[in-house]
This record gives sequence, structure tokens and C-alpha cells, in this order.
Amino acid sequence: MNGFSLLELLIVVFVVMVVAGIAIPNILLAVSNVRLRASAGDLAGLMQDARILAAKNNTTYAILYGTRNGARIAYVDLNGNGSVDTGEPLMQFSGTTVPASSTPSGSNGQPTAYVLVGDTGSGSYDNTNTLGYTGRGLPCNYDTTTTPATCNTPPAKYFVYYMSDTRVGGSGWAAVVVTKSGRAKIVTWNGSSWN
Repeated sequence: MNGFSLLELLIVVFVVMVVAGIAIPNILLAVSNVRLRASAGDLAGLMQDARILAAKNNTTYAILYGTRNGARIAYVDLNGNGSVDTGEPLMQFSGTTVPASSTPSGSNGQPTAYVLVGDTGSGSYDNTNTLGYTGRGLPCNYDTTTTPATCNTPPAKYFVYYMSDTRVGGSGWAAVVVTKSGRAKIVTWNGSSWN
């Protein structure tokens, strides 16, 4: 009866372990990138839903962030009460992805701030500002410091909402960019530039 020798089995096990050691980190990175991009896509979709609803109902709606059942969410505040209610469109950030607290600084492993092609130096609103849509479906900086809240168009700047995740080897970054006209697009940080 011919079988495998112990040496042959050890060589096969060693080769499998080397291949797994190379493949597993790449698979984990790919999964993290998919989750980050999915959250960015869901947020962009929610923003477009808010835009359509605002134009359809000829009223102003804001995109707000919060938690629900322990998970981070973004939602369209249809009734203006500042909390998520049943029936309001929402999205949940996937995995370890969370909205960033502000614009990334460009240091300590963070990317540089995204700059929209053709920006004339006005800069952008970021996660510290609230994106709203007017009854005409145009984006605006939803100012809750006034009573009632104001949302004037055209906005002085475009909007960039950043999100990051924790992963093996650091953090990943993505952003949803909303132009002054309301077009939304997703960009991701590849380690050296936004694309």
C-alpha cells in the first residue's frame, strides 16, 4: 500500500499555510473595501431619496445621523423633529464604517481633504454641517441654529461627507460628494489620492 510520507504531508501543509498567510490579509482588505463602498453607496442613495422626496412634496428635508439598536444610521428627517421615526428613509453603516467627525487632516494616516474638480476656492461643507434639500430638490446647508431652521440655496459651497472604517493595517476612507446642483458621487481614498 503506497501512501504519502510524513515529509510530503509537511511540505503540503507548509505550502498551504504560506498561501493562506498571503491570501487572508488581501481577502480581509477586499471585504473592508466592499463594506466601506457599500456604506458610501447607501448614503449617496439616501441623499438622492431625500432630494426626490423634497421636490415631490415641495418641502425641505434634512439628512441626519444617529443610532438605532446600537448601529450607526443616517436618515431623512421627514417631520423635522430631529429623531428617526417609523417610515422615515434610513440607511445603516455596515461593519466598522462610521461617519467621520470632520474633514480628514492629511496627517496621522488620514487622507487629505477632497477637492472637487473645478473648485474655485470656496471649499466644502463637511460632516459638521447638515445637508438639506429644498422643495426644488436643491442641496442646502440646513442651519438648525435658527428658529425655524433655514435652508437657503444656492449653497455657498459643495458638500463632502466623509466616512472611515477600522481595518487591519489602519483605516479606510470614502466620501459622498454632493455638488451645488445636487449631483452625488462616491469617492474612495486609495492611500495616495481620491478616486
